[in-house]
Amino acid sequence: MEIRVAVASDLPALHPVIERAYRGDSARAGWTFESDLLDGERTDLEELTAVLESPADRLLVALSDEGAPIGCVQVTDRGEGLSYLGLLCIDPVLQAGGLGRMLIAAAESLARDVFGARAMEMTVIDKRSELIAYYERRGYALTGEKRAFPIVLDPPLGMVVLEKPLLPANVSG
Repeated sequence: MEIRVAVASDLPALHPVIERAYRGDSARAGWTFESDLLDGERTDLEELTAVLESPADRLLVALSDEGAPIGCVQVTDRGEGLSYLGLLCIDPVLQAGGLGRMLIAAAESLARDVFGARAMEMTVIDKRSELIAYYERRGYALTGEKRAFPIVLDPPLGMVVLEKPLLPANVSG
């Protein structure tokens, strides 16, 4: 598997992977999905293109040995030493094989090395306890902060904030 910064030509093949990982019945092939809580598209090509064009964002894509997109993660520079991890996904049929850990590690390295981040934060739907536990096993801790879900829903969903300090590249831990 190769992980690199995504380019525009990756997006048409990456977009269906994102949708399969987050929404619809195909997401149920993996262990983590939003299908029971949300429907509709997770994102679209215009939003993904905007991420590629933003100087504060990087979209990393994971490619199979054949060069096909199999996952991604977005890193956003929030300034003042803080980056945000989002849009982490792996094709559902490939989940639980360690690819998510590899994408998280690549995202943390990028945040530290490109954006100068000293910490990475993320938000997770508060009802997704198994996903929160997964991130806690990766070194993220609940901050106690809660945020509104970015889309107004009835009933509303809440988001919890997790954060992890990023060690300098020459420090292991």
